[in-house]
Amino acid sequence: MSNTGKLLVSPSPHIHSGDSIERNMYDVIIALLPAWAVSIYYFGLDSVWVTLTSIVACLLFEWVISRFLLGRKELTIFDGSAILTGLLLAMNLPSTLPLWIVVIGALVAIGIGKMSFGGLGNNIFNPAIVGRVMLLISFPVQMTSYPTPDKGLITESVTDATTAATAALDATSGATPLAIAKGISRGANGFTMDKLPDMLDNALGNVGGSLGEVSAIALLIGFIYLLIRRVISWHIPVSIIATVAVFAGLMHLANPALYAGTLFHVLSGGLLLGAIFMATDYVTSPMSKSGMLVYGVLIGLITMLIRLFGSYPEGMSFAILFMNGIVPIINRYMRPHLFGKAKKS
Repeated sequence: MSNTGKLLVSPSPHIHSGDSIERNMYDVIIALLPAWAVSIYYFGLDSVWVTLTSIVACLLFEWVISRFLLGRKELTIFDGSAILTGLLLAMNLPSTLPLWIVVIGALVAIGIGKMSFGGLGNNIFNPAIVGRVMLLISFPVQMTSYPTPDKGLITESVTDATTAATAALDATSGATPLAIAKGISRGANGFTMDKLPDMLDNALGNVGGSLGEVSAIALLIGFIYLLIRRVISWHIPVSIIATVAVFAGLMHLANPALYAGTLFHVLSGGLLLGAIFMATDYVTSPMSKSGMLVYGVLIGLITMLIRLFGSYPEGMSFAILFMNGIVPIINRYMRPHLFGKAKKS
């Protein structure tokens, strides 16, 4: 009761759930640590330098843009979002990428992907994916030159599978698993099913690729952690993985000599990283459960179309980025259930 005698009433809930932006952001960061640790094990200190450069650059650019370009006095760099963007960007990069290119990626992720829309909560596209795709288009050679766990440098051509074949044929010191699969589907000389890595190597991370692509088991551990902490729901990751599994399985049944099987496509590339950690971004994903399922199915479908029939061996980033732009339409026609709405008689 106030001094004026008026009763002040606030809307429910009156008991705070303990949930917050900071809690969710740092939970996702914690969930990514197992995969990051595996990348350090296989690729050494290069992984550390790429990650630290990406995170520090993202923090710096967000502070500079927020303080001097947008004129904001409050600090937002400690809410965890800039750190998470930097970490996710790093997980999408090869450990041998020159650090100055990493800085450019961070500038694009924060400056264009996030702050140009007004900051956290207003961005249409996932900032880390914006940075990654820009680097892939601008620096294709550097972005597709991956180290193998034995430190041998591999180079895959995303536009010509034959070039990748002549660069390296061995599955452990040559092209990445998805590049090999792309070469097989195109009938490139030297690419055969026996060149595909063992599925155990794929699961453990003993293959070439970006920092966050190499260990399916580590990514699944992070997925379980996020589910237990209720940071994300199962709808988006499961719908993406299930769609990829069904699509890959049908293509493999149709022509097993040309198309790799379900397990290969689920464990390879950035599928699990994208499905668990990037497609589930609160701001750029649908609000309703049904919308999440549609969103996930379409991401999985676009990913497989690019993998099997497009120019790039991997299509996860492009699929998520495209579907980010469709989310407003999904939200318009697939809205969450409204509580307290009167039923029509």
